[in-house]
Amino acid sequence: MNEVVFDISPEMEEERIDKCISSYMEDLSRSYIQKVIKEGNVFVNDATVRANYRVKVDDRVRFVIPDSVEPDIPAQDIPLDVLYEDRDLLIVNKPKGMVVHPAPGHYEGTLVNAIMYHCKGGLSGINGVMRPGIVHRIDKDTTGSIIVCKNDEAHNAVAKLLKTHDITRRYRAVVHGNVKDARGTVDAPIGRHPVDRKKMAINEQNGKRAVTHYSVLERFGKYTYIECELETGRTHQIRVHMASIGHPLLGDAVYSGRKQPFHLEGQVLHAMTIGFVHPGSGEYVEFEAPLPAYFEALLQKLRTNT
Repeated sequence: MNEVVFDISPEMEEERIDKCISSYMEDLSRSYIQKVIKEGNVFVNDATVRANYRVKVDDRVRFVIPDSVEPDIPAQDIPLDVLYEDRDLLIVNKPKGMVVHPAPGHYEGTLVNAIMYHCKGGLSGINGVMRPGIVHRIDKDTTGSIIVCKNDEAHNAVAKLLKTHDITRRYRAVVHGNVKDARGTVDAPIGRHPVDRKKMAINEQNGKRAVTHYSVLERFGKYTYIECELETGRTHQIRVHMASIGHPLLGDAVYSGRKQPFHLEGQVLHAMTIGFVHPGSGEYVEFEAPLPAYFEALLQKLRTNT
């Protein structure tokens, strides 16, 4: 078993204990946290509590994570483009069209299936199930770098860096239109779309703060090649933010709807650079996933036609 210990800060006072743990450990589901509490594995000042316990400043919380169990997910021998690997983690360059986690309709052929085979049991155990510690994810049609943690210590360390926005994430994208300013920032909260629950949207009332910094790399008249750096990491953040300023991503059928003559499969978006303090060495490391072939070919076509 592993455990996480933290103290309650003033801004958490009077919150339910399950909500506090959920905000502290965002990779764990609320239902799983409540299950662990019910099983007597959460302690406040060394005493077990119920899920509705209201915390007080300086309470010491000890969250004991039960040993993980083997998942009902098949390991599949799917080639992986590994950018880096050591005993704590690996960095994978995800291809276009690959789903990260198994879900209804996608139980096989996912990044998790591939990592199950690649790591052969050497994985983190989060949410009570042994599975690759994929702390963050990218969309099916987005390519590029993903961090996979091999043990709980690495997983928790990287999750904390994500929570405090201390991971460098730079993306490359092609958007519709000629972006006017060479650099800019979109600071607008993102939450569920009020009508279409499968989409995200700028949501001033119920959204979470989201910040995207962008810079122009090349202009092609009707299209612009940009780099985006995430200050936060909300679902579909770049796609929603760029669409909100009138420059949706090329190929994005969900947030654009604009016609394009390039026969693309999904948005032109690539998670190129990822950097963070390594949980083992304590040193800052940075990795770069090269642009995929389809992206390079598109840029060549745009340069030729400009």
